[in-house]
Amino acid sequence: MDTDTGAEAEAREREILAAVRLLAVEYYRLTGRPLGVTGEVAEYVAAETLGLKLAPPRTPGYNALRGTERIQIRGRAHGEKTNSGQKMGRINTEDPCDTVLLVVLDNATLEPREMWDAPIKAVKKCLAQPGPQARARGVLSIPEFTQIARKVWPQEYLRK
Repeated sequence: MDTDTGAEAEAREREILAAVRLLAVEYYRLTGRPLGVTGEVAEYVAAETLGLKLAPPRTPGYNALRGTERIQIRGRAHGEKTNSGQKMGRINTEDPCDTVLLVVLDNATLEPREMWDAPIKAVKKCLAQPGPQARARGVLSIPEFTQIARKVWPQEYLRK
């Protein structure tokens, strides 16, 4: 029987994800291959950094809430030797969502490098434009996404 309170469960979840992140970094360092937890780490990092409330697992259309705003989070590990046209994961445009958030992580440390968000309407418009077949599958490259998005982290310009 599960006796954890909501706060205890959330604290334990953060502990587990922090441990997984460390293991994924070590695995990458040893093998040069990702462990396959980038999405979960990106959700965790976004929630911690931006104060988002994670949605229950497998909620259709979004991964987190900022007030009532439904946010679909996509994570990508990126490094200095990474292809500049690297693709994001498939963006779900069928289910309810207000914003798509891209969390760019350093592929060697899984520390956040940048976070960008774009309204789903702008994403749908970009996906509808003629271009690579990937767009028809709901996939954008990181440069395509950042052209329609705004950088939300880090926000050095707000610290004046």
